[in-house]
Amino acid sequence: MQRLIGFLTLSSLLISFSGCSYFFYPRAGDYAAQAKGATGVETMINLTNMMEATAAKAKGGKGVDNAFDDLHNQLHALLDSFCGVTEAQAKTPAYDLAVTHKKEVGAIFRRLWKFKDDQPQRDQHLDLLAAELKELRETLQTLK
Repeated sequence: MQRLIGFLTLSSLLISFSGCSYFFYPRAGDYAAQAKGATGVETMINLTNMMEATAAKAKGGKGVDNAFDDLHNQLHALLDSFCGVTEAQAKTPAYDLAVTHKKEVGAIFRRLWKFKDDQPQRDQHLDLLAAELKELRETLQTLK
């Protein structure tokens, strides 16, 4: 019984860390620090620029190579950076649109992960991801 309680306690702690933290993706914190802007929105814009450049580097690769791994960690940094917006910004229609783009980026990346070993699908999904990142960045520009 004590083991079960200990296991449940540990599980609940791990689940609680899955929000705006880098417990499972520690390199994401490095990218978030590297992209740190004066505001949360500037950090997100910097991360979209960083991800777009990394997506271009990941083209032509196969599997989880360095560029793909970097892109994966940058994605987690971007997703977590949405916690850095102000309350006033979070109430705007532009932020709602940015959240929609965030969900689309996540969906595209899940498909990209599925095709990480298959060319030309990998490159096609990288192009689609770059286009969606551009749309997200343009939406974030309106939040400034």
